[in-house]
Amino acid sequence: MTSLRRNREFNLLWGSQSLSDLGDGVASLALALLVPAETGSAVSAGLAGTLSHVARLAFRLPAGVLVDRIDRRRVMVACDLVRLTGFAALALAVFAGRAGFLLIVVVAVVDAAAGALFGTAEDAALRSIVPVAQLPAAVARNEARSYGASLAGPPLGGFLFGLGHAVPFLGNAVSSVVSVVAVLLIRKPLQGKIEKPQPYGAAFAEGFRFVFANAFLRAVLLVAVPLNFAVGGILFTVIVALQQNGTPPAIIGLTETIVAAGGLLGALCAPAIQSRLSLPALTRAICWTAAALLAVSALLVPGVAAAIPLGLTVFLGPACNAALFGAQAAITPDRLQGRVISIVMVVATSMAAAAPILAGVVVAAWSAPAAILLFAAAVVVSAVTATFSRGIRQAAASALAPVRS
Repeated sequence: MTSLRRNREFNLLWGSQSLSDLGDGVASLALALLVPAETGSAVSAGLAGTLSHVARLAFRLPAGVLVDRIDRRRVMVACDLVRLTGFAALALAVFAGRAGFLLIVVVAVVDAAAGALFGTAEDAALRSIVPVAQLPAAVARNEARSYGASLAGPPLGGFLFGLGHAVPFLGNAVSSVVSVVAVLLIRKPLQGKIEKPQPYGAAFAEGFRFVFANAFLRAVLLVAVPLNFAVGGILFTVIVALQQNGTPPAIIGLTETIVAAGGLLGALCAPAIQSRLSLPALTRAICWTAAALLAVSALLVPGVAAAIPLGLTVFLGPACNAALFGAQAAITPDRLQGRVISIVMVVATSMAAAAPILAGVVVAAWSAPAAILLFAAAVVVSAVTATFSRGIRQAAASALAPVRS
């Protein structure tokens, strides 16, 4: 079996999307800086960010149906061309001094929608270009790419924005060009035979039934939902506690750097961790360790040290994600990949949106340590699921056996 390092198709996709993710990180910060610079309103900046997040979430489910019924290569190229056009137009408008709030919001929303569609198509195509046995390692490398971009993107975006307000958007447009070329150079088909299109409702219902009728996928959701909810909630709680304690903003920003660095290191170490533990043992160990680490944060808040257990938890995350989502890709028929991925991702991240609100309420009513302990208790649900779920045990035996499309 050819190693991932020598897999031409995977490396073309991974390399181009590493640059694209970096461009997204650069443009994301630049958009946040551009709105107040052009409008003088911090509220407008927040509104643009919120609309972008809503668009990304809203397009996830339709994207799953679309990438299962249309050629995924064409979808990915079309998304990149749309983003290229949007950011090139925004850069020209900034040069001309005509970058109004409406244009900025339109570009941000279109970028988010195209990003959701491209990401779903890319994830669905992974099984077509990577052998089933290497899917966990491929997922881990993609996680490393994402965490690396989250570390490097914002500082680079701030630097480029300082050189010229249009420069970050031109850079992101260039990354879209590279992505288009790389996707077109991939020789392998990115999906199997495309079936006759169903009505949207019927197609979505088929994916929904597959997810919730499968014991392993139900277990994945019961593991992922509390973990995502807890990590986001505790990070928000630590930041709020540091602000209340009068910590300088630069030091507060260090907490997010610690968390992102933990994720990047964890993604790099994920293949080594996976090689030593079976899927059930790995999931159990990570979930119980995460619950204990997150509880330790309650003892360290409101110091920056409270971010260290959170960073260690995120360090363990990529190995767990790679194992679970690698198995998901292996057991899901190709014709359902897009729908299953979109449904799992939307459900897995749904509760995370409520975490900051709940954290704020608990901190105001009781204390930051109480909020952290509440979120740590949620991770116990993940740990119990990982310990007793028959679906995860059964998947360990079947995940590496390819399924028919």
